[in-house]
Amino acid sequence: MSYPGYPPTGYPPFPGYPPAGQESSCPPPGQCPYPSGFPPVGGGAYPQAPSSGYPGAGGFPAPGGSPSPGGCPGAPQPGGAASYPGVPPGQGFGVPPGGAGFSGYPQPPLQSYGGGPAQVPLPGGFPGGQYPGGQAPFPGQPAVMSQGTQGTIRAAANFDAMRDAEILRKAMKGFGTDEQAIEDVVANRSNDQRQKIKAAFKTMYGKDLIKDLKSELSGNMEELILALFMPSPYYDAWSLRNAMQGAGTQEHVLIEILCTRTNQDIREIVRCYQSEFGRDLEKDIRSDTSGHFERLLVSMCQGNRDENQSVNHQMAQEDAQRLYQAGEGRLGTDESCFNRILATRSFPQLKATMEAYSRMANRDLLSSVGREFSGYVESGLKTILQCALNRPAFFAERLYCSMKGAGTDDSTLVRTAVSRSEIDLVQKKQMFTQMYQKTLGTMIASDTSGDYRRLLLAIVGH
Repeated sequence: MSYPGYPPTGYPPFPGYPPAGQESSCPPPGQCPYPSGFPPVGGGAYPQAPSSGYPGAGGFPAPGGSPSPGGCPGAPQPGGAASYPGVPPGQGFGVPPGGAGFSGYPQPPLQSYGGGPAQVPLPGGFPGGQYPGGQAPFPGQPAVMSQGTQGTIRAAANFDAMRDAEILRKAMKGFGTDEQAIEDVVANRSNDQRQKIKAAFKTMYGKDLIKDLKSELSGNMEELILALFMPSPYYDAWSLRNAMQGAGTQEHVLIEILCTRTNQDIREIVRCYQSEFGRDLEKDIRSDTSGHFERLLVSMCQGNRDENQSVNHQMAQEDAQRLYQAGEGRLGTDESCFNRILATRSFPQLKATMEAYSRMANRDLLSSVGREFSGYVESGLKTILQCALNRPAFFAERLYCSMKGAGTDDSTLVRTAVSRSEIDLVQKKQMFTQMYQKTLGTMIASDTSGDYRRLLLAIVGH
């Protein structure tokens, strides 16, 4: 199955992706150092998660009220858990009545990670108006997961696909390219609307919009524009394919996508990978990875994580005991026990397990994973735990790592900004400010330039 309006063989590779002879400069998830004064990841102290709209949940300070360097509001004091606005001490998420708090961790508000498919319009251009499997490939999450989150890009009112197609045609016609006109359209339309613009362009002019854009643009600007015009499942599938294509493997891309997406996302990605590239995702993972890291990724690409939102505190206590006995409580490590629990339990359940583990072992589970594992499997397991604990903090860290130091990991910056732009990028921006005492827009402005910078800033709502 091919998406209408796409080149028959899919999108050609982006120029310079990955840079020749150079892997991503962004370290594996969980290994990017925090700025001075912020709790390190290994210490297990993520900041408060943003308000999710649930009763009793607290929120972020406004960007102007971000913490001063050296401290984070609500950070835990030595020997105790942080207080959380509106929640009695010890009554954080996943803590049974009367139970102790999660020592060493602030208490984020209730976050939902599963549920039924989101009720969103089907992208235009699919045969018969139906998407394979009867599920909409909206760039995002089940409806319950998006409660309390907000994207920076929303569907434009009074949308006219033919008018936008005409604007893009004029911007690329004749001598030179009107990049500003292109930016004004793509940064202010939802992914669904961009698919309709692409179909209208081919209907009106008998030409492929993607090919025309590629002929007019280059470098990072080309990568960003084409990413915005890809349906979300295709973009993730394309990113995975490029991460495993050619010499070497970009393991951090596999971890970032496969360990953070919902079951519905994963199933759409697997279908799209097969239909667009004629390849089996699981087989490619097996051929490009090995050992316990391979097993973890294979588990992830099944899309079978429990997404029940209820928390079983007895199970959390038992799982915490099993994880301790499989790691810190024995000589050697029972890797399969960690894989089984972290690959199957819901994110709220894992959050409760982390709390139970901290109370029982007097050490947080993230630190124990760092002691028991190494390399990419450690990064993968930590990514799962970090998303269970505080998803916005994980992606804020990825954005920061893509720009810190010399050079910029543009592919990670583009992928993270585009993939979250209609889901929860507002919350990622708030967390970024809280964690790094600077706004995401400020860091993008200092690390990029030209049309590429202007479009990125428009995407993140700066």
